Amino acid sequence: MAKGREKQGQTRFSNCRKSSQSLFFAQSLFSDILIFSEVHFMWYDHYGEPVYHVIACHVLWRELCYFASLSPRTHQFTFLKQGLHNTPDVLRQELQGAIDRADERAAAILIGYGLCSNGLVGIRARTKRLVVMRGHDCITFLLGSKERYREYFDAHPGTYWYSPGWIETSIQPGKERYERVLEYYVETYGEENAKYLMDASENWMQNYNNAAYVDLGFGDSERYRSFTRECADWLGWNCDFLEGDGRLLRDFLAGNWNERDFLVVEPGHVIVASHDQTIIDSAPAPGDAEGTG
Repeated sequence: MAKGREKQGQTRFSNCRKSSQSLFFAQSLFSDILIFSEVHFMWYDHYGEPVYHVIACHVLWRELCYFASLSPRTHQFTFLKQGLHNTPDVLRQELQGAIDRADERAAAILIGYGLCSNGLVGIRARTKRLVVMRGHDCITFLLGSKERYREYFDAHPGTYWYSPGWIETSIQPGKERYERVLEYYVETYGEENAKYLMDASENWMQNYNNAAYVDLGFGDSERYRSFTRECADWLGWNCDFLEGDGRLLRDFLAGNWNERDFLVVEPGHVIVASHDQTIIDSAPAPGDAEGTG
């Protein structure tokens, strides 16, 4: 019986070698099939579809995981801590490191960031293609297009964005933030200096007058909406609720990368700012003409 199974397995492997240039090898273990390419060393799921490695800001973890669960593709995820965009050089360093450590078997590396204060400028594709959404920041993912983002921003230039990820991974402008920062300053520098430090460090909020929550219709939307409303009321801001559009997230995860919405960075190229409506572009990496990294 064992010899028969071994011979049958050898026959399947031989047929597979003859029928595919990629020379797939299939190993069956308790009905669980793992498939990989011997030649290109590329990772495939149970249905022969390529697997994508997603590297994204933790702000997007709920949205990405939700739409990944609905996607026909299979994904690996790496989430980087929220707030790296505040120091673009650090974002660039952390993101490039994550890209360089990504599984070599992945068919492509999907970057869950926008341009993010130019933090993506200089990011290099080494041996794998990078796929990047054309947007200034992650809110474009939630609104469904860079055009809608621009239209809303032009009409409401003093907007501060709220979303499930932003609410959960950072202290959003509002009463809670004010009290926690004040408490820290009092404990660290004394009450006498705390007010001066609050005025100096929190005056950036004076540039905003509109709290906008983007709702994609899943999770505890009512709780997030209520929190956004409370923040806006305390700050004296207008409050707006926008219906989100998951189109970009779905296309991003499914591999539907049209040129209008996405930039595909080929190996040996780096991301550059385009300074036009396309937002980002790619260019040959300095000193890397052959694209081998």
